[in-house]
Amino acid sequence: MHNHIFSGSYTPDDVQFLLKPIDIPDTPVAEKERRIQVEKRHYSEMLSREHLPSAQYMAIFQQAMQQNQQQMAIDCIRLAEKIALNRDGDIVLVSLARAGTPIGVILKHTLTKHCQRQVWHYSISIIRDRGIDENALQHILARHADTSLVFIDGWTGKGVIAGELQKSIGDYNQRHQLAIDAGLYVLVDLAGTAGTAASHEDYLIPSAILNATISGLISRSILNSDYIGANDFHGCVFYAAFQSADLSPWFIREIGANIDILWDDTVASAAQAINQSQLQQTSRQFLMQMQCKYGVSDANRVKPGIGEATRVLLRRVPDLLLLRAEQDVAVAHLKVLAKEKQVAIIYDADLPYRAVSLIKDITV
Repeated sequence: MHNHIFSGSYTPDDVQFLLKPIDIPDTPVAEKERRIQVEKRHYSEMLSREHLPSAQYMAIFQQAMQQNQQQMAIDCIRLAEKIALNRDGDIVLVSLARAGTPIGVILKHTLTKHCQRQVWHYSISIIRDRGIDENALQHILARHADTSLVFIDGWTGKGVIAGELQKSIGDYNQRHQLAIDAGLYVLVDLAGTAGTAASHEDYLIPSAILNATISGLISRSILNSDYIGANDFHGCVFYAAFQSADLSPWFIREIGANIDILWDDTVASAAQAINQSQLQQTSRQFLMQMQCKYGVSDANRVKPGIGEATRVLLRRVPDLLLLRAEQDVAVAHLKVLAKEKQVAIIYDADLPYRAVSLIKDITV
């Protein structure tokens, strides 16, 4: 196993990325979409180069930060307290690269500083339909007890990754006679599929707006056998060229400062009771409705919630952006992106989420 463990632009104390840095040629977004839909290629085999966001977009990020950093800090506190309650002894945070990574770093700091716990943090890859990176999992289990692992992500959209984790870990536990907790810990559980969540409010988690420059300068994970051998960790690209625009360490400090101020006033008991079956039902009905109303043949092309809707506009070929309210400040950045990419916006007051993106069907 020649995997070099690295920390992106975080400190080694913050996180160890169990990912293999690789160079992979750029697949332009439109070409990637064509290969996914027409050639049935898996999205994880290709990567579209990222570009640094425009000044206008960064201004919106800063605005989102002002409006939502406190809410995010409160949710991080709630999640940290739930983790502390659910684990005796050492805590091993395993964040799902990459939206989970900043959350994992914040939780590591919070649990160490405010809960006086011994905490490790790894970030590993999980890929829809391909499962979790078992080489990375083995690396962790060679060093820590199976019962100490806690899987972290930012949010759930439809719950696909939460389901993938349940399936992967359930299968892994059975094969190796282990008792790893397959429940996903998230800040926001829109789909009602997380094991534990701080909230189910569809608000704008500031780190959802940016890509590499808020998650340690790494790309999303890549699983392509041309680059990744049988014993390798899943791959990623490290965007060293973005160093001057990197906000990853700054973001951790900012949210951490909020947590320090809010810690004493935020009690876990204030966390909302989440009716998971209700959320699951809403999610299912909504997907069916979208598939009928907009003729969407594949549920994978429907991306509910602000976080997921943002990811589509940043990385895929969007067809439509649905917003619940025109004046909602939480979706201002989505309107900017839609304008930049010439994507039509439909306002629908009955949406169960504040934003939904549909990926364009290019097979028709």
